[in-house]
Amino acid sequence: MDNILFISEIYIYPIKSLGGISCQSARAEEMGFENDRRWMLIDENNQFISQREHPILSQFQPQIADGKIEITYQGKKHAFFISESINSRISVTVWDDQSEVFEVNKTTSDWFSECLGFTCKLVKIIEIGDRKHKSKALNVTFNVSLADGYPYLLVGSESLDHLNEKLKDKITVARFRPNIVINSTLAHEEDHFEIIKIGDVTFQNVKPCGRCIMVNNDPLKSIVLKEPLKTLSKYRKVDNSVLFGTNLVCIEKGIVSVGDVLSFKI
Repeated sequence: MDNILFISEIYIYPIKSLGGISCQSARAEEMGFENDRRWMLIDENNQFISQREHPILSQFQPQIADGKIEITYQGKKHAFFISESINSRISVTVWDDQSEVFEVNKTTSDWFSECLGFTCKLVKIIEIGDRKHKSKALNVTFNVSLADGYPYLLVGSESLDHLNEKLKDKITVARFRPNIVINSTLAHEEDHFEIIKIGDVTFQNVKPCGRCIMVNNDPLKSIVLKEPLKTLSKYRKVDNSVLFGTNLVCIEKGIVSVGDVLSFKI
């Protein structure tokens, strides 16, 4: 591949299914970028809460500063320290994986409960190994965060451009909640990457990402429509999965930044 590919955007999503934060650089770790999906909301049955059932979660916008995460929702604000948690383990399930988490604090849980109108808790995964995920594609078990499956999602700009050419109402990459966006030259070329080097950091491509109804939720309005899943299913459906972007794991840790050049094997 003759064209130089580089990182054009970096995002983290501190709390699973809530809004994301655009970053100029991020520390890549085994469990995902630092502070990426280390927190999530659970209901009274210790089941994780997501935009699939509660599209309004996209309206909760986090920011990180001074060791705190501040959440803004419909003019209300609440903050908690990144380091804080109640020392009492809670067993939860994220899809097929068991995980051990800790409630952040009662005040934060009460704030989210009041905003959402039902009882919930904000919990945090702390230790590497508190959630493991087995990759059927690679037959390897990874230590992961509270993301749906894998710690990283990479999307190529041409994949989005190609989709938008087919859509009446154009969308942004925010629909797909990527961690890394690159200035690709061919639509969906990221599917075929194997080992990706970015500076001192090494990622391994696991498999293209199967998408769900969440991509139809307009994150600014919390309205679930038919697109883009309807259009994507016409040309990106493989074995009952609609694919967009690709899942990565980090095998050599370090810092990546916007503008960093990729090198890789195909």
